[in-house]
Amino acid sequence: MKNVFLIIYCAFSLGLGAQTIQSGSYSTTGYIKPDGTIQNSSYSTVGYIKKDGTIQNSSYSTIGYIKSDGTIQNSSYSTVGYVKKDGTVQNSSYSTLGYVKDDGTVQNSSYSTIGYAKNVDKEWAAVVFFFFKFN
Repeated sequence: MKNVFLIIYCAFSLGLGAQTIQSGSYSTTGYIKPDGTIQNSSYSTVGYIKKDGTIQNSSYSTIGYIKSDGTIQNSSYSTVGYVKKDGTVQNSSYSTLGYVKDDGTVQNSSYSTIGYAKNVDKEWAAVVFFFFKFN
């Protein structure tokens, strides 16, 4: 019986406070913890979003930045896109890539649902779904 409680406790602790990232078919593709740690579905860390907006891969190499105005930049400070206050995600040419809705639904530019990121900052969701690949 103690083992059952230990297993439940460990499973709960791994995901404590983490927000689930799901595909359009609701399968879990990863997690974003409140501290900005990005994990894959096996809870392996694949990246980080720091409080200052720095985006890092699992080796702590900087791969981009989120600016306070919603601008997304790569590691060379070149703008790769924008996340507007209403959740519209645009590339550097201001073409719409998709949308992050208030309820966490993530849609492509044709309004087809490509995933879910409930209770995740819109900028963080846009980074994960549109701008950087975390493997």
